[in-house]
Amino acid sequence: MGFAWTIVALVVLLAIAWRYLGSYMVAVFDGRVHWLSAVERPIYRVIGVDPKSEQTWKRYSISMIVYSGVALLVTYLIFRLQAVLPFNPQHLPAVTPALAWNTSVSFVTNTNWQAYSGETTMSYLSQMGALAVQNFASAAVGVAVAVALIRGFSRKGQKTIGNFWVDIIRCTLYVLLPIAFVAAIIFMGQGAIETLGGPAHIHDALNGVSQVIPRGPVASQETIKQLGTNGGGFYNANGADPFENPTGLTNFLSILLILCIPVALTYTFGKMVGSVRQGVAILGVMAILFGSWLAIEAVSEHGSNPAVAQAGLVHQPTGNMEGKEVRFGDTSSALYATTSTQTSTGSVDSAEDSYTPMGGFAVLTGMMLGEVSPGGVGSGLYTILLFAIITVFIGGLMVGRTPEYLGKKIQSREVKLAAFGVLVMPMVVLILTGLAVSVHDGQIAPLNAGPHAFSEILYDFTSVTNNNGSAFAGISANTAFYNVINTFGLLLGRFAIMVPVLALAGSLVVKETVPAGAGTFSTDKPMFVGLLVGVVLIVGALTFFPAVSLGPIVEELSHGKFF
Repeated sequence: MGFAWTIVALVVLLAIAWRYLGSYMVAVFDGRVHWLSAVERPIYRVIGVDPKSEQTWKRYSISMIVYSGVALLVTYLIFRLQAVLPFNPQHLPAVTPALAWNTSVSFVTNTNWQAYSGETTMSYLSQMGALAVQNFASAAVGVAVAVALIRGFSRKGQKTIGNFWVDIIRCTLYVLLPIAFVAAIIFMGQGAIETLGGPAHIHDALNGVSQVIPRGPVASQETIKQLGTNGGGFYNANGADPFENPTGLTNFLSILLILCIPVALTYTFGKMVGSVRQGVAILGVMAILFGSWLAIEAVSEHGSNPAVAQAGLVHQPTGNMEGKEVRFGDTSSALYATTSTQTSTGSVDSAEDSYTPMGGFAVLTGMMLGEVSPGGVGSGLYTILLFAIITVFIGGLMVGRTPEYLGKKIQSREVKLAAFGVLVMPMVVLILTGLAVSVHDGQIAPLNAGPHAFSEILYDFTSVTNNNGSAFAGISANTAFYNVINTFGLLLGRFAIMVPVLALAGSLVVKETVPAGAGTFSTDKPMFVGLLVGVVLIVGALTFFPAVSLGPIVEELSHGKFF
């Protein structure tokens, strides 16, 4: 399938998902879907939750933090005890404390940053009982927080924003599990591995060569890693490994799975607030940003690699194929990379460290926008709504009246919460990057020297703080320094945004709606779309341009050209 037809097919299928999956999720979170009630009801009884009881934003936040803390502890213990636990046919030792802590935090925060080689580090139990479980759970938490914020806008004069436990259980049972299950069947049909039979031992008697081929429960983890915008793969090569991503169809399906829930949530948002046009406006912003960054990525990677050209191969007719799968080519790899970094997925089917300087610029800056185009499951929607509040505040300043969004007056408390949520990520990224480039343990990690080394460090902290998980893999991140320091970015990039979002939901839900007047700024019109795009770009440029200038931009300029 050519690149143009791939884009057409993707747009058509996402349009279907936007309408029907988005509508289905409205029914799920309104409590109108019950086809798995025989499974759902016993879960509530076991955990002692009344599904009809709702929570204030503070109780919702506490529930989220308690749940995440318990999940973090259980995941850590599985890693540390895997040597004595079952389903370990390779007899892998316990994961070291620093790496176990880093990985636990990474998967609980929906980041799935992997500073290790999965097939030689994690047992089957760790893969299934820790990593795959958190792929479902962390995705459900993100969606739950987004839905709680939507309720803050849609309800009026109330105090509750839903029930955290009900939201994550219903999201897992009715949304994530069914889609991941069907997709896993397709992946297995295409050749992805799914077995508990241990590694395959191959002996070539003719040449006297023996080989051990790692195998395991791959397909089931692969689909939820994409659907939940997680990204952590069974194999070190991630989506470039044919056991994870065997064909062009699975590669296309991976991209579709990554995008479908973040895109569909914009319809869910519009439907729940009573105006689908509001959801269309948010989706329009996401599409403009995604399309722009895809164009930069595709053009950059379809051209020649300046480093390869300097080595003597001036003519590169197939584009920059360094670090790319010949099965997918340069433009399809660019689409995958853009999709992965414009969401919080982080999975890869090519080596982003081998991209051209401007190709690396695109994947790096795509995350620096806050991953709102369309962003991760739930996180993309609630983050862009923070930007929307800032946008209507700016619009209110322009016309000299109190800003409103979806009929709710946006006052000092809402603006402060939104601004804090938007600025947490860049502050953490820049502080951690500055610390890493200032100390010896941070400086020795990059494989390369010069501006590319700085790009590797900057990419590391941008990725973990945006809960993305991809990497310029030239950096040696499995050290005590990076395993510990990265957890600050992982935790702050997740919970220091989620808690203000829930506080914002609590502040909005008690407000009554005000009727639109002659001076009301319409937030479902092209002017709002353009202004929101501008705010996202300006915030990203003001905070990150100096840092990016020291990395991919100066690397590109050192080759005598900009594109």
